[in-house]
Formats: sequence, C-alpha cells, structure tokens
Amino acid sequence: MADQGRKKNISGAGNGVHRRGSGLGTGPVGSGSAFSGGGSGGERGPSRGPGGLIVIVLMLLLGGGGGLGALLGGGGNGGGTDMLSSVAGSMLGAGFGNSTYANVSGASSDWVTPNNSGNLDASVASEARSRYTTVKGNGEDEITMMVYMCGTDLESKHGMATNDLNEMMKAEISDKIKIIVYTGGCRQWQNGISSQTNQIYRVRSGKMELLEANMGNKAMTDPATLTEFINYCSKNYPSNRNMLVFWDHGGGSLSGYGYDELHSSSGSMTLGGINKALGNAGIKYDIIGFDACLMATVETDLMAASYADYMIASEETEPGVGWYYTRWLTELSKNTSMASTEIGKMIIDDFVDVCDRSCRGQKTTLSIVDLAELSETLPDDFKAFSKKTTDLITEKKYSVVADARSASREFAQSSQIDQVDLVNFATNMGTEEGKKLADTVLAAVKYNRTSSNMTNAYGVSIYFPYRKTSKVNTAQNIYGEIGLDSEYSDCIREFAGIQSTGQSVGASYGTTPFDLIGGQSSGYGLQSLETIMNMMNAFSGVSGRSLSAQDSAQYVCDNQFDAGQLGWKTDADGNACISLPAEQWKLVDIVEYNMFVDDGTGYVDMGLDVLYSIDDNGNLIPDTSGTWMSINDQPVAYYHTDTTGNTIWGYVPAMLNDERVKLMIVTDNSTGNSFVAGADPDYESVTDTVSRGLIELKDGDKLDFLCDYYSYNGDYLDSYYLGDEMTVSGELKVTDTYVGSKFIGFYKFTDVYGAEYFSDRMPQN
Repeated sequence: MADQGRKKNISGAGNGVHRRGSGLGTGPVGSGSAFSGGGSGGERGPSRGPGGLIVIVLMLLLGGGGGLGALLGGGGNGGGTDMLSSVAGSMLGAGFGNSTYANVSGASSDWVTPNNSGNLDASVASEARSRYTTVKGNGEDEITMMVYMCGTDLESKHGMATNDLNEMMKAEISDKIKIIVYTGGCRQWQNGISSQTNQIYRVRSGKMELLEANMGNKAMTDPATLTEFINYCSKNYPSNRNMLVFWDHGGGSLSGYGYDELHSSSGSMTLGGINKALGNAGIKYDIIGFDACLMATVETDLMAASYADYMIASEETEPGVGWYYTRWLTELSKNTSMASTEIGKMIIDDFVDVCDRSCRGQKTTLSIVDLAELSETLPDDFKAFSKKTTDLITEKKYSVVADARSASREFAQSSQIDQVDLVNFATNMGTEEGKKLADTVLAAVKYNRTSSNMTNAYGVSIYFPYRKTSKVNTAQNIYGEIGLDSEYSDCIREFAGIQSTGQSVGASYGTTPFDLIGGQSSGYGLQSLETIMNMMNAFSGVSGRSLSAQDSAQYVCDNQFDAGQLGWKTDADGNACISLPAEQWKLVDIVEYNMFVDDGTGYVDMGLDVLYSIDDNGNLIPDTSGTWMSINDQPVAYYHTDTTGNTIWGYVPAMLNDERVKLMIVTDNSTGNSFVAGADPDYESVTDTVSRGLIELKDGDKLDFLCDYYSYNGDYLDSYYLGDEMTVSGELKVTDTYVGSKFIGFYKFTDVYGAEYFSDRMPQN
C-alpha cells in the first residue's frame, strides 16, 4: 500500500450499536444521508486541488466484516498530504500532483504565500485616503468605545457576555476611555442586567454604571436599534476617537450579524442593514470590530470603509471566550494616543493566546485591516480579477476556477456559507490579476494571527458559491445594498450557472443505494446535450449571463462524470477496488461513505467517516478492519467536516443536558489520537448565523448520542438515542471499536459540479 487513511486507535469490541427508546420526532440529525439524496452538505471532505487534483475522501464499510478507515488526506479548505501529491502523480500524471498543490495542501503547515500571521505592518500605501480620525497624540485623546452586546444564548446558557463584561471591569480604565454598552436580545442575563428591556451601561474599573434602565424591548438586529445606540453615545459621550464593537453571533457576508433570542423572527442584521444603521447615524470610527464569527470578509470591509479607518474581525468562527478585554483596555488607558494598529495587535494577540490556552483544538483567526488603504487600492484590482475570472468561465475554462475555489481555505465549512480566504483563492487562480489582488489584500492586512492548526488564512475572506449556488441571488441583492461593483456579481453568477447545470445532471438520476441492494448495476450512463438542456431550470430566474444555457449545457456535456464506470473491480492482488481513468478522476470532487448497521428491523445510520487506501497503481482499496468511531467504547454517529494537514474535525449529533448539540471531535492524525473539543449548539432551525465557540463539557453533564434510522426500503423513519445515556466524568475517551458484522455500504461520488452518484454495493468478503 502507498498509504492508509486516518490512523485508528482501536480499543476493542465496544458496547455495540443499539437504538434506545421511541422515535424523537426531530427530523434527521445527521448530514449527508445517502438515503435522503441530500448530499453531504457542509460535511464535505477533502477536495481536488489545482490541475484537477482529487484528494479522495473514502468512506467505506464492507457488508459483512467490512471496515472503517479515516482520513489522512487534504480538505476542501486547504488540507492535504505530501503523500497524495506523489501518489497522485501515478494516477493522473504530472498535473495531478503538481508542486502548487503541495503548497495549497498545507501538508507541513505551509502557506501558499509567505505566512503573514504574526507580522505587524505599520506602513500605509500612498493611495490611502485621509483618515476619518485624527489622533492628537501625547495621551491627549479621548475614546468612546461603543459595545453593541446582543447577549442571546451565549449569555443565557453560558454566561459569555458576563465573562467579557467582567474582563472589561477588571481593566484599569482611564476617565479618557468611555466604555458604553447597549444590552438586549437575551432571555436571561446572569449578572443582573434586565432581560425585559434593552439597557445602556457604562463600564468603569471594577463596576458597571446603569445609564438607561429602559430603552424598550427592541430587536437588536433591527438597524434602527443600532442607530439609536450610536446617536446616544455620540450625543452624550463625544470623543475624537470612536470604536464600535459588535458582540454576538455572526454569519459572514450573506447572513451578517446577530441572533436575538427575544426577537428570533427578526432574523440577522445583514450587511445592508448594518450599512443603513451606520449611514443613518452619521458617525465616523477609528475602529469597527466584530467580536463575532466570520465577519472578516471583503464585503464587510468595503461596506465599513465608508465609516471607519480600521476593521478587526475573524475569518473563522470564534471560540466562545471571544476577545479578552482586560489587558488591552488597561494598556490603552495608559496611552489613549496609541496607534490603531497597535491597539489591533494587542486585541488580536490576547484573543489568540487566550484561545490557544483555553479552547483546545478550536480554529482561531483575527486580523486588522486598514480600510482607508483597502478602499482605495482594492477596487481596480478586484474588478480586474473578477473580469478575468468571468472570462475564464465564459471561455469554457470553468475547471480552472473550480480547481482554485475547491483548493482554497474555506471557513465554517459545515455550515455551507461558501466563504474562502481571498488571498488563497486569488493565488490559486494562477493569473496575473489574481496575484496582484492577493498582493493588494496582503498589504492592507496590517496584522493577522491564527491558531497553529490554521493555514492559508491571510485575514480577509470572500463569498464564492460552490456548495449552495441558490444563495447567489441573495448575494447579488446584498451587493446592491452595499454598493459593491457589478463585476464580481457577474463572476459568481457565471460560475453558479455552470455549477447548477452540472448539478441538474446528477439530480436527474434520483438513485439511492437501496435501489442497488440486490447487487444490480446502477445503470448510469452519459447524458446527451439534449437531455441536459431539458434538465436545466435551476438558473432560469437569473438574467444577464454571458454564457448561454446551451453553452453551459454543452460544457457540462463535454465534461461530465461517467458514473457508469463505478462498478467494482479486482486488482492484481485479488483486492476489490474502484478504478477510473485519469480524465474521470479530474471530474471527481469527493468520495464518501455512509455506514449503516442492520439492527434486525432496519438500518442505523452511523454517519460519514473518511477512509482511503491508495495502491501504487492509483486504485482505491477498502479498509476492512470493521471498526467505527466511539466515545467511551460506545459507537456513535460521526460526521467528518474538514481536514487540514494532520488535523481532522468532525461531529457527533447528541443531546447535552437535553440541549441539541454537535459534539466536535478533533483528531491528530500524526498520532491517531482524538478528543472531544466541546459541544456546538445546533442553531439550524432558528438563525442563519453561526454559533460562536464550543460549550465545555463538565463532570456530571448528561449525554445522549443521536442517530437517524431507516427502513430496509431506505425510507427515513425517525431519529433515536444511540446507546445508553452517559454521564461525563473526566475526559471522554475517543477510540475506534468493532461494531459487528451486519452492515452495508456504498460509495457516493460527488463531481466537480456538486452532482452525486452512487457506486454499486460494496462486494462482501
């Protein structure tokens, strides 16, 4: 074997797979069930790199003594291994394992361009506009720091807002710094703040002073509420330096900021809403910051550049502890004339250092961007990049763009928000326009730091459709609201047009693994141009595309995955394998497996894990160990989310003290050791924003693992508890255990368009 997948830590026979109790009526708790035809969603694994490189995510279980492997290879967000580069060369030739991918992969923590993490850049481009804020110097400046704190469940369940307010109060705060906090959006504050009405406080050293006891019960995600707060601060606490900090959940370019527990129907505050609020207030800021997830996007930057000189935000989801306020507020109090970049550096350093100590395994990013510079240097380069990318698509070089996109660092991958690092993406394009854009963005990012398990995160991300092309119309509307030029909207519209055309081909089959249980062939075949044309309807509502529907269909017809070749073969050593021609591997994005255990009346869905074994001839050979990920020897439904180098993330659906969560599992593949990093609350039914941080498990917590259950006909029946209730006592043990012999499996191939196909049933030994 050239290589085996995830290193396992097999602990024995385990406690077996068994459902408990009656159906929960929750709807499916897992992602990517093969039976539902819903795909893997955000739980998609490693993807191809430039030049058609496919990093195979092989999820495999033999029906009768079969096995689970796991992942060593790379991720759609920049994961990968050097091994795959060398093995890939034998599969696809030089284009498969090129040196570019070796860098993109982050196999040895490499970055595509020189790592800008931890390097302070105090220079300013000559093109930068004049600052909104004039710093007086010599400590004579006064600062008003406006904290817009929507407490939500972060406070009501976990006291995170209280913790941050306590950190502020522990600082030695000068009278020249006025910290004004607007509170709301929370069912139950844990520090005496009212949950019945919004309030305004001033934070001083050691105490909080109530300024306004009743501001009304108003939605924190209503732009008018934010405007009211800003106006209050500017009228009552004027200063020559203003800071505005958004505190809550965040969802990135499309979802924006905030989830209000008391007004959940009000949704989030989009970038258009934030733009409206800031514009109506008419105040300029030294720094705008987001102590929230995923808001370090170029869309956010360009919107905020009309109001602020600097932006501090995170590309990735923030760990729950958020910013650490004590030290930098104390230091700023000593010198209120401190340079904005130095303030940003302190905030970023404290945040990353505290997260490294207290949030084991969680991914961390934070950067400060010079908006006065970016607003002047970016537009022309961004237009040129967008136009060049559009030209490649309309010239039928879609695969160049798709390769660059799928190989780029992706954030909140499991949430399918389609945000990738802009520098990484632009560099991967390999165009002069891409390189120039990357250089421009890097110059505007004045300080950036990441946790050690992050690569290719340079400080600014961007929305680019890949997993959810249906969001393109939403993006275009938001871009119109914030005044983003049309070139980029044209670009993503063209890309999504071909993407959705390709997806329509896979959707036309409608085949599930249960159509194949009897061992018959899937019967896939290539689709004709006429058939593809008849399938197309997903993008009929979007006008203005340069590439016609027929041209899109023709491209997909000429570059379609031939799923008819997914039958099982036998290699020279007598091993079952799947072997595709090199040109077909170039059209494959990922290969996944759903594991199902027969409990005598139906099938328990054990989720998606990652596995591949690649021989020297490039054949995929199954692992046959017959083990599955388990917690304290209890097999659990596990869903892989993403991989970077030797670090693998996934989740287990569960109930934590009767609250629906995803237990996040981190695996160090250099050792094979895994651990539970914490619990991620499940917000999918109430908000589009993404959970900030993980809940720490404590002794005495009650855990119930969850699973989906299907009939022998493949119909979803209900979701159940899996195994017995568990009480947390000490660190949970994450290993692999044997699950028995009655299980089946099929490969699900997802092509470069996101269309899904299933192999024939895996042959039994």
